[in-house]
Amino acid sequence: MADLPHPLAAFIVTEIRRARGASGMTQDAFGRGAGFSASHVSAVESETRALTLDFIKGADRAFKNGGLFERMVAKLGAPSWFLPWLDAERVATQLRSWQPSLIPGLLQTEYYARAVIRCDDTLSDEEVDKRLAARLDRQSILTQPKAPQFVAVIGEEVLRRAGEDFRVVMVGQITHLLTLAERPNISVHIVPCDVSMHAGLTGPFILARAADGNWVGQLENQLGGAVIDNDDDVATLLSKWETVRNEALPRRQSTDLMKEVVTSWT
Repeated sequence: MADLPHPLAAFIVTEIRRARGASGMTQDAFGRGAGFSASHVSAVESETRALTLDFIKGADRAFKNGGLFERMVAKLGAPSWFLPWLDAERVATQLRSWQPSLIPGLLQTEYYARAVIRCDDTLSDEEVDKRLAARLDRQSILTQPKAPQFVAVIGEEVLRRAGEDFRVVMVGQITHLLTLAERPNISVHIVPCDVSMHAGLTGPFILARAADGNWVGQLENQLGGAVIDNDDDVATLLSKWETVRNEALPRRQSTDLMKEVVTSWT
């Protein structure tokens, strides 16, 4: 499960399987209670099919345990509002990300990601490590078989936000972006600083398109975030995406700009 490190997802699956065995349920009986076929249950338990929020909720229904497994995931992994997005992200065929203030999480290096997570001074070292592992684990979707087509649009200010004590991290981060941008399924585009006003300045967002053609959006703010699946709201985000994307430099010019920034610091 994305943003749920694989060992934790495997742990949840093991606990569901153990609870099913302890209750004397066959996979077929459990599936009827959870709303899934026996073959689906078998695939999840053998880890050949991904664990999803719907499956976790179904397990809670089957066991009539008051939502134990969903609470467990929320406590040990990602906040509950984020779980539907993780499901959408993992199965997406296309991802579209606009970021005016940070490098998108799926493209962050370990050092950059740790610095971003460290900005929350309420987190313990253990919590920072857990969130870092989760973020890096999510990035595997970009290199998996049938990886989604990911288009990231980033404000130029993000590339240049680096004091002398952070430039080594930023050189590594931008170099990483340049490497990722060579992959056929990843495009990185930069909105230059001289584009002073545009629709994307109101905040970052990311969109995921499923195989059936439906889009889902995700917004983040200081208090958490929200998953957007209302048709009208998704249409608004898609419209804003097109506006922001049109302000960005083409792929080659974006690459040249990133190289220019790195060269200016080295």
